[in-house]
Amino acid sequence: MDEVAIKKWTKMPSDATITSTVAAMQKRGFTVITVDNKAKALQKLKQLLPAKAEVMTGSSTTLGQIGFMEYYMSGKNPWKCLGPEVYNEKDPVKQKLLRRKSDTAEYFVASVNAVAATGELVACDRSGSRVSAYPFAADHVVLVVGVQKIMKTLDEAIKRVREYVFNLENERAMKAYGTPSGMGKWVIIENEYTKDRITIILCKESIGF
Repeated sequence: MDEVAIKKWTKMPSDATITSTVAAMQKRGFTVITVDNKAKALQKLKQLLPAKAEVMTGSSTTLGQIGFMEYYMSGKNPWKCLGPEVYNEKDPVKQKLLRRKSDTAEYFVASVNAVAATGELVACDRSGSRVSAYPFAADHVVLVVGVQKIMKTLDEAIKRVREYVFNLENERAMKAYGTPSGMGKWVIIENEYTKDRITIILCKESIGF
């Protein structure tokens, strides 16, 4: 991918754009918390997850970059973490069942691939194992998102996934699993009608892709 294309899809928005995007998301029923950097994003995320709550994560470069996944998998946190049980199950049939059940966790933590300045959230993955919890299954969804993912329109947000995110995710999947990724299941969240169900931690640093 050439440098021009990378800059197009990772340009940092102005403070005015961030402010107006936050307002647009709030009008759509999302709770939005803005933080300055990765360290504060991690701190806020830890604060939002109650002790002893069931917590599941979706595959997310963002969560890795802020240091959450290391803490989540360490066993030295106050939550009932469903992820280790899923990841450590070697029987594929049992693992699939555990993964499906984990979608109904009290708290599902992940990210999205793009945000429209008009407030919509856009996420996509091959199997649907990440995005399936977002629309309804999980009691609460907490999404950590870098502001570089803000696009002017919903159409541009979708193009960001097709023209930029997919290439990086495909590369990651090949390294991690030895198989290519694919644009299989899309979720566009236009509105959330359950109060405080979806919370976005919007980080003013470039994190994730």
